[in-house]
Amino acid sequence: MAKQVSKTYGSALFEVAMENNTLDTTLEEVLFVKQTFLENEDLNKLLLHPNIEKEEKIKVLENIYKGKISDELTGLMVMMVTKGHQKDFLSVFDYVIHAIKEEKGIGVAHISSAIELSKAQKDKIEQKLLETTKYQKIEGIYHVDESLIGGLVIRIQDIVVDSSLKTQIAKLSKSLVE
Repeated sequence: MAKQVSKTYGSALFEVAMENNTLDTTLEEVLFVKQTFLENEDLNKLLLHPNIEKEEKIKVLENIYKGKISDELTGLMVMMVTKGHQKDFLSVFDYVIHAIKEEKGIGVAHISSAIELSKAQKDKIEQKLLETTKYQKIEGIYHVDESLIGGLVIRIQDIVVDSSLKTQIAKLSKSLVE
């Protein structure tokens, strides 16, 4: 259900941004609003509290965001509160961010390594990803996972490339057991 909600509302905002040629502005606004939600636990509690009326929640949102973000984004959040879907704000924001980045040819790569990578290593990985994917730009999100022992695990959307020693050892162990 949450996926359907995020797709429905996220697609609507994305389509409006496409029609109005405001992808960059919409992306900035959604990132800003998402960050305020992540940083403000009290706002989340207020919006999710069952004893606070929807009208009061809408007033709070309008007081915080009116004039700081587009009427389309404010209107989307108001509509979601009206329909009781405020718990899905973050998933809707993530959907919109993903859709805009895809439209703009920006790939988000989650890259895990056993040790911290140097800037030169990161640049080389991102360059290789640009050469082997459809993206014009790569945003690398790097994680250190010492359990990998060595190598890399790269995930872009649903595609995972696992060249870690941990996985290679596990495959070798499995084949030796067989």
